[in-house]
Amino acid sequence: VQLVESGGGLVQAGGSLRLSCAVSGLTFGNYIMAWFRQAPGKEREFVASINWNGGFTYYADSWKGRVTISRDDAKNTVLLQMNSLKPEDTAVYYCAARRPDASNWIEGQGTQVTVSS
Repeated sequence: VQLVESGGGLVQAGGSLRLSCAVSGLTFGNYIMAWFRQAPGKEREFVASINWNGGFTYYADSWKGRVTISRDDAKNTVLLQMNSLKPEDTAVYYCAARRPDASNWIEGQGTQVTVSS
């Protein structure tokens, strides 16, 4: 199983980034997909998730209105569009997959997002 994130980088406050996660080695349509992040010295925290058919999305309160998660099952890809970025959004962002009947997430290696003030 591989989850490979891309799209991170350096952006000014107020800017946007779109993260992408390419998934292989599992039946993509059977998995809930999500994004988490971890800032230096802080615990990993949830950002957003999307269910198996894209019909239900869930966002952390701090991200509501600023982020959109989507999935393309034809390409085995999940996207995270982030807008109005703030310096405190600086973190490593991780893509994750979980079967609905499982408790553990499978995660990628992460992509760094740095927001300058």
